[in-house]
Amino acid sequence: MGPSQLTPVTVLTGFLGSGKTTLLAALVADARFRDTAIVVNELGEASIDHALLSHASGEVVELAGGCICCRAAGDVVRALRDLHHRRSGGLAFRRVVIETTGLADPAPLLATLVELPVTAARYALSGVVATVDSTLGMATLDRHPESVKQVAVADRIVVTKTDQGAPSPELLERLASLAPGARILTAARGALDGALLFDAGLSRGAAAPPDARGWLNEGAYAAHRPSARHDPRISSFVWRHGEPLAWDDLEPALETLRDAMGARILRMKGLVAVAGEPGPRAVHMVQHALYPPARLPAWPDADRSTRLVFIVRDLEEAAVAQILDSFTREKRTEPE
Repeated sequence: MGPSQLTPVTVLTGFLGSGKTTLLAALVADARFRDTAIVVNELGEASIDHALLSHASGEVVELAGGCICCRAAGDVVRALRDLHHRRSGGLAFRRVVIETTGLADPAPLLATLVELPVTAARYALSGVVATVDSTLGMATLDRHPESVKQVAVADRIVVTKTDQGAPSPELLERLASLAPGARILTAARGALDGALLFDAGLSRGAAAPPDARGWLNEGAYAAHRPSARHDPRISSFVWRHGEPLAWDDLEPALETLRDAMGARILRMKGLVAVAGEPGPRAVHMVQHALYPPARLPAWPDADRSTRLVFIVRDLEEAAVAQILDSFTREKRTEPE
Protein backbone atom coordinates (compact mmCIF):
# COMPACT_ATOMS: atom_id res chain seq x y z
CA MET A 1 0.00 0.00 0.00
CA GLY A 2 1.44 3.33 -1.02
CA PRO A 3 1.90 6.02 1.60
CA SER A 4 -0.59 8.31 -0.17
CA GLN A 5 -3.49 5.89 0.41
CA LEU A 6 -5.65 6.06 3.48
CA THR A 7 -5.19 3.17 5.88
CA PRO A 8 -8.40 1.71 7.38
CA VAL A 9 -8.62 1.81 11.17
CA THR A 10 -10.81 -0.49 13.26
CA VAL A 11 -11.42 0.70 16.83
CA LEU A 12 -11.82 -2.08 19.41
CA THR A 13 -13.66 -0.96 22.54
CA GLY A 14 -15.37 -2.66 25.45
CA PHE A 15 -15.50 -2.49 29.22
CA LEU A 16 -12.78 -3.76 31.56
CA GLY A 17 -12.54 -7.53 31.47
CA SER A 18 -14.87 -7.93 28.52
CA GLY A 19 -12.34 -9.85 26.41
CA LYS A 20 -10.73 -7.28 24.12
CA THR A 21 -7.20 -8.54 24.76
CA THR A 22 -8.15 -12.19 24.26
CA LEU A 23 -9.75 -11.25 20.95
CA LEU A 24 -6.54 -9.47 19.92
CA ALA A 25 -4.48 -12.50 20.88
CA ALA A 26 -6.45 -14.64 18.45
CA LEU A 27 -6.06 -11.97 15.79
CA VAL A 28 -2.29 -11.81 16.25
CA ALA A 29 -2.08 -15.59 15.93
CA ASP A 30 -3.98 -15.64 12.62
CA ALA A 31 -1.56 -15.67 9.69
CA ARG A 32 -4.10 -13.88 7.48
CA PHE A 33 -3.69 -10.68 9.49
CA ARG A 34 0.08 -10.37 9.66
CA ASP A 35 -0.26 -7.10 7.78
CA THR A 36 -2.27 -5.60 10.68
CA ALA A 37 -0.76 -3.02 13.02
CA ILE A 38 -2.15 -3.18 16.55
CA VAL A 39 -2.07 -0.17 18.84
CA VAL A 40 -2.85 -0.82 22.50
CA ASN A 41 -3.83 2.25 24.45
CA GLU A 42 -2.90 0.79 27.84
CA LEU A 43 -1.55 -2.37 29.35
CA GLY A 44 -4.31 -4.93 29.05
CA GLU A 45 -5.80 -6.78 31.96
CA ALA A 46 -4.28 -9.99 30.58
CA SER A 47 -1.19 -10.76 28.57
CA ILE A 48 -1.97 -10.82 24.86
CA ASP A 49 0.47 -13.58 23.93
CA HIS A 50 4.15 -14.40 23.97
CA ALA A 51 4.41 -12.60 20.61
CA LEU A 52 3.49 -9.25 22.15
CA LEU A 53 6.67 -9.07 24.22
CA SER A 54 6.64 -6.18 26.72
CA HIS A 55 4.47 -3.07 26.73
CA ALA A 56 6.52 -1.32 29.37
CA SER A 57 9.06 0.42 27.14
CA GLY A 58 6.51 2.63 25.39
CA GLU A 59 8.19 1.88 22.05
CA VAL A 60 6.75 0.53 18.82
CA VAL A 61 7.69 -3.16 18.70
CA GLU A 62 7.50 -5.26 15.53
CA LEU A 63 6.05 -8.67 16.27
CA ALA A 64 6.66 -12.03 14.66
CA GLY A 65 4.67 -12.11 11.45
CA GLY A 66 4.78 -8.37 10.88
CA CYS A 67 2.28 -7.16 13.49
CA ILE A 68 3.31 -4.43 15.85
CA CYS A 69 2.15 -3.42 19.26
CA CYS A 70 2.56 0.01 20.76
CA ARG A 71 1.88 1.50 24.14
CA ALA A 72 2.60 5.17 23.61
CA ALA A 73 1.50 6.50 27.01
CA GLY A 74 -2.03 6.98 25.66
CA ASP A 75 -0.82 9.11 22.77
CA VAL A 76 -2.62 7.29 19.99
CA VAL A 77 -2.09 10.16 17.56
CA ARG A 78 1.64 9.97 18.02
CA ALA A 79 1.51 6.21 17.60
CA LEU A 80 -0.32 6.55 14.28
CA ARG A 81 2.10 9.20 13.09
CA ASP A 82 5.07 7.02 14.00
CA LEU A 83 3.52 4.05 12.21
CA HIS A 84 3.19 6.14 9.07
CA HIS A 85 6.84 7.13 9.22
CA ARG A 86 7.92 3.54 9.84
CA ARG A 87 6.01 2.49 6.74
CA SER A 88 8.28 4.66 4.60
CA GLY A 89 11.19 2.84 6.24
CA GLY A 90 9.91 -0.55 5.17
CA LEU A 91 7.32 -1.58 7.78
CA ALA A 92 4.42 -3.06 5.81
CA PHE A 93 0.87 -3.01 7.14
CA ARG A 94 -2.52 -2.78 5.45
CA ARG A 95 -4.79 -1.89 8.36
CA VAL A 96 -4.66 -0.71 11.97
CA VAL A 97 -6.56 -1.95 15.02
CA ILE A 98 -6.68 0.38 18.03
CA GLU A 99 -7.67 -1.11 21.38
CA THR A 100 -9.12 1.53 23.72
CA THR A 101 -8.92 1.45 27.48
CA GLY A 102 -11.73 -0.40 29.22
CA LEU A 103 -13.09 2.80 30.77
CA ALA A 104 -12.72 4.92 27.65
CA ASP A 105 -15.38 6.89 25.87
CA PRO A 106 -14.48 5.97 22.27
CA ALA A 107 -15.90 9.20 20.80
CA PRO A 108 -12.79 11.41 21.31
CA LEU A 109 -10.59 8.79 19.66
CA LEU A 110 -12.98 8.52 16.71
CA ALA A 111 -12.92 12.30 16.41
CA THR A 112 -9.13 12.42 16.08
CA LEU A 113 -9.34 10.36 12.89
CA VAL A 114 -11.22 13.13 11.13
CA GLU A 115 -10.43 16.36 12.98
CA LEU A 116 -6.63 16.27 13.19
CA PRO A 117 -4.77 16.72 9.89
CA VAL A 118 -1.99 14.34 10.91
CA THR A 119 -4.48 11.46 11.11
CA ALA A 120 -7.18 12.53 8.63
CA ALA A 121 -4.65 12.69 5.78
CA ARG A 122 -3.41 9.15 6.43
CA TYR A 123 -6.12 7.09 8.13
CA ALA A 124 -9.87 6.47 7.81
CA LEU A 125 -12.28 4.87 10.25
CA SER A 126 -13.28 1.45 9.00
CA GLY A 127 -15.51 0.42 11.89
CA VAL A 128 -16.04 0.12 15.64
CA VAL A 129 -16.06 -3.25 17.43
CA ALA A 130 -17.36 -3.53 21.01
CA THR A 131 -16.84 -6.54 23.26
CA VAL A 132 -19.42 -7.55 25.89
CA ASP A 133 -19.03 -10.27 28.53
CA SER A 134 -21.70 -12.95 28.00
CA THR A 135 -22.34 -13.48 31.71
CA LEU A 136 -21.51 -10.07 33.22
CA GLY A 137 -22.73 -7.91 30.36
CA MET A 138 -26.13 -7.02 31.81
CA ALA A 139 -24.66 -5.96 35.16
CA THR A 140 -21.94 -3.94 33.42
CA LEU A 141 -24.48 -2.10 31.29
CA ASP A 142 -26.60 -1.41 34.37
CA ARG A 143 -23.74 0.03 36.41
CA HIS A 144 -21.47 1.74 33.91
CA PRO A 145 -22.77 4.34 31.43
CA GLU A 146 -19.48 4.10 29.51
CA SER A 147 -20.29 0.53 28.50
CA VAL A 148 -23.70 1.59 27.16
CA LYS A 149 -22.03 4.20 24.99
CA GLN A 150 -19.39 1.74 23.77
CA VAL A 151 -22.13 -0.58 22.54
CA ALA A 152 -24.24 2.20 21.06
CA VAL A 153 -21.51 3.40 18.69
CA ALA A 154 -20.49 -0.08 17.51
CA ASP A 155 -20.71 -1.59 14.02
CA ARG A 156 -19.92 -5.05 15.40
CA ILE A 157 -20.70 -6.35 18.89
CA VAL A 158 -18.75 -9.42 20.03
CA VAL A 159 -20.32 -11.31 22.93
CA THR A 160 -17.31 -12.96 24.56
CA LYS A 161 -16.65 -15.86 26.95
CA THR A 162 -19.52 -17.91 25.61
CA ASP A 163 -17.60 -21.01 26.71
CA GLN A 164 -18.41 -19.92 30.28
CA GLY A 165 -22.10 -19.50 29.60
CA ALA A 166 -24.44 -18.65 26.77
CA PRO A 167 -25.66 -15.03 26.64
CA SER A 168 -29.19 -14.59 27.89
CA PRO A 169 -31.93 -13.61 25.44
CA GLU A 170 -32.40 -10.49 27.55
CA LEU A 171 -28.77 -9.43 26.99
CA LEU A 172 -28.97 -10.06 23.24
CA GLU A 173 -32.19 -8.08 22.99
CA ARG A 174 -30.68 -5.22 24.96
CA LEU A 175 -27.61 -5.10 22.71
CA ALA A 176 -29.80 -5.15 19.62
CA SER A 177 -31.88 -2.28 20.97
CA LEU A 178 -28.84 -0.16 21.90
CA ALA A 179 -27.22 -0.60 18.47
CA PRO A 180 -29.97 -1.77 16.11
CA GLY A 181 -27.79 -1.75 13.01
CA ALA A 182 -24.82 -3.55 14.52
CA ARG A 183 -24.02 -7.17 13.75
CA ILE A 184 -23.84 -9.30 16.91
CA LEU A 185 -21.20 -12.03 16.96
CA THR A 186 -20.13 -14.53 19.61
CA ALA A 187 -16.68 -15.72 20.64
CA ALA A 188 -15.43 -18.46 22.97
CA ARG A 189 -11.86 -17.91 24.24
CA GLY A 190 -11.44 -15.26 21.56
CA ALA A 191 -12.18 -17.73 18.76
CA LEU A 192 -13.78 -15.69 15.98
CA ASP A 193 -13.14 -15.22 12.29
CA GLY A 194 -11.21 -11.94 12.35
CA ALA A 195 -12.37 -11.11 8.84
CA LEU A 196 -15.82 -10.37 10.30
CA LEU A 197 -14.38 -7.48 12.30
CA PHE A 198 -12.86 -5.50 9.45
CA ASP A 199 -14.31 -3.18 6.82
CA ALA A 200 -17.52 -2.71 8.80
CA GLY A 201 -17.89 0.86 7.56
CA LEU A 202 -17.75 2.69 4.25
CA SER A 203 -14.41 4.40 4.75
CA ARG A 204 -12.29 5.42 1.81
CA GLY A 205 -9.58 3.20 3.21
CA ALA A 206 -11.64 0.00 3.36
CA ALA A 207 -10.18 -2.91 1.44
CA ALA A 208 -13.48 -4.67 0.70
CA PRO A 209 -16.20 -3.34 -1.64
CA PRO A 210 -18.67 -1.20 0.33
CA ASP A 211 -21.77 -2.96 1.60
CA ALA A 212 -23.92 0.14 1.96
CA ARG A 213 -27.12 -1.77 2.64
CA GLY A 214 -25.61 -3.85 5.44
CA TRP A 215 -23.79 -0.83 6.86
CA LEU A 216 -26.93 1.29 7.10
CA ASN A 217 -29.39 -1.53 7.96
CA GLU A 218 -32.12 1.01 8.60
CA GLY A 219 -34.80 -1.68 8.79
CA ALA A 220 -33.35 -2.79 12.12
CA TYR A 221 -34.18 0.58 13.65
CA ALA A 222 -37.87 -0.04 13.06
CA ALA A 223 -37.70 -3.59 14.42
CA HIS A 224 -35.91 -2.70 17.68
CA ARG A 225 -36.62 0.03 20.17
CA PRO A 226 -34.31 0.71 23.12
CA SER A 227 -35.59 -0.76 26.35
CA ALA A 228 -37.38 1.79 28.49
CA ARG A 229 -36.67 -0.39 31.51
CA HIS A 230 -32.92 -0.71 31.00
CA ASP A 231 -31.84 2.29 28.93
CA PRO A 232 -34.62 4.89 28.93
CA ARG A 233 -32.28 7.72 27.91
CA ILE A 234 -31.25 6.01 24.65
CA SER A 235 -33.45 6.08 21.56
CA SER A 236 -33.08 5.50 17.83
CA PHE A 237 -34.99 6.60 14.75
CA VAL A 238 -34.76 7.14 11.00
CA TRP A 239 -35.22 10.46 9.18
CA ARG A 240 -36.25 10.16 5.53
CA HIS A 241 -36.53 12.51 2.57
CA GLY A 242 -38.07 11.26 -0.66
CA GLU A 243 -36.68 13.70 -3.24
CA PRO A 244 -33.02 14.29 -4.18
CA LEU A 245 -31.39 17.02 -2.11
CA ALA A 246 -28.93 19.75 -2.91
CA TRP A 247 -25.77 18.93 -0.96
CA ASP A 248 -25.40 22.62 -0.15
CA ASP A 249 -28.70 22.36 1.75
CA LEU A 250 -27.98 19.18 3.70
CA GLU A 251 -24.36 19.85 4.64
CA PRO A 252 -25.13 22.91 6.80
CA ALA A 253 -28.01 20.99 8.40
CA LEU A 254 -25.61 18.24 9.47
CA GLU A 255 -23.10 20.80 10.71
CA THR A 256 -25.85 22.49 12.74
CA LEU A 257 -26.82 19.18 14.32
CA ARG A 258 -23.19 18.51 15.15
CA ASP A 259 -22.66 21.92 16.73
CA ALA A 260 -25.97 22.14 18.59
CA MET A 261 -26.64 18.52 19.56
CA GLY A 262 -23.40 16.63 19.01
CA ALA A 263 -23.00 15.57 22.63
CA ARG A 264 -26.39 13.83 22.49
CA ILE A 265 -25.98 12.21 19.06
CA LEU A 266 -24.12 9.01 19.87
CA ARG A 267 -24.13 7.86 16.25
CA MET A 268 -25.60 8.98 12.95
CA LYS A 269 -25.12 7.31 9.60
CA GLY A 270 -27.02 7.53 6.37
CA LEU A 271 -27.31 7.47 2.61
CA VAL A 272 -28.11 10.75 0.89
CA ALA A 273 -29.69 11.18 -2.54
CA VAL A 274 -27.87 14.18 -3.99
CA ALA A 275 -29.43 15.85 -7.01
CA GLY A 276 -27.54 15.05 -10.19
CA GLU A 277 -25.45 12.19 -8.76
CA PRO A 278 -26.01 8.55 -9.84
CA GLY A 279 -25.14 7.03 -6.47
CA PRO A 280 -25.68 8.12 -2.87
CA ARG A 281 -23.31 9.86 -0.51
CA ALA A 282 -22.68 8.00 2.73
CA VAL A 283 -22.59 10.27 5.78
CA HIS A 284 -21.44 9.43 9.29
CA MET A 285 -21.28 11.30 12.60
CA VAL A 286 -20.13 10.26 16.07
CA GLN A 287 -21.06 13.02 18.50
CA HIS A 288 -19.08 16.13 17.47
CA ALA A 289 -17.13 14.32 14.73
CA LEU A 290 -18.72 14.64 11.27
CA TYR A 291 -16.82 12.47 8.82
CA PRO A 292 -16.23 13.45 5.18
CA PRO A 293 -19.00 12.03 2.95
CA ALA A 294 -18.13 9.05 0.79
CA ARG A 295 -19.48 8.98 -2.77
CA LEU A 296 -20.77 5.53 -3.68
CA PRO A 297 -20.93 4.48 -7.33
CA ALA A 298 -24.44 2.99 -7.09
CA TRP A 299 -27.37 2.51 -4.74
CA PRO A 300 -27.42 -0.77 -2.79
CA ASP A 301 -31.12 -1.41 -3.49
CA ALA A 302 -34.19 0.01 -5.20
CA ASP A 303 -34.78 2.59 -2.46
CA ARG A 304 -33.45 5.93 -3.73
CA SER A 305 -34.59 8.04 -0.79
CA THR A 306 -32.36 9.81 1.68
CA ARG A 307 -32.38 8.07 5.05
CA LEU A 308 -30.40 8.99 8.13
CA VAL A 309 -30.38 6.70 11.16
CA PHE A 310 -29.73 8.14 14.63
CA ILE A 311 -28.86 6.67 17.99
CA VAL A 312 -29.25 9.45 20.54
CA ARG A 313 -29.25 10.08 24.27
CA ASP A 314 -31.70 12.51 25.89
CA LEU A 315 -32.75 13.87 22.51
CA GLU A 316 -36.19 13.91 20.92
CA GLU A 317 -36.69 12.82 17.33
CA ALA A 318 -38.79 15.93 16.69
CA ALA A 319 -35.90 18.24 17.60
CA VAL A 320 -33.60 16.57 15.08
CA ALA A 321 -36.26 16.49 12.38
CA GLN A 322 -37.02 20.18 12.87
CA ILE A 323 -33.45 21.16 12.05
CA LEU A 324 -33.17 18.81 9.07
CA ASP A 325 -36.54 19.88 7.69
CA SER A 326 -35.74 23.57 8.06
CA PHE A 327 -32.70 23.21 5.80
CA THR A 328 -34.00 20.69 3.29
CA ARG A 329 -37.63 21.53 2.72
CA GLU A 330 -38.43 22.77 -0.76
CA LYS A 331 -37.64 26.46 -1.00
CA ARG A 332 -40.50 28.77 -1.96
CA THR A 333 -40.09 31.00 -4.96
CA GLU A 334 -40.62 34.61 -4.00
CA PRO A 335 -42.98 36.57 -6.31
CA GLU A 336 -41.26 39.07 -8.57
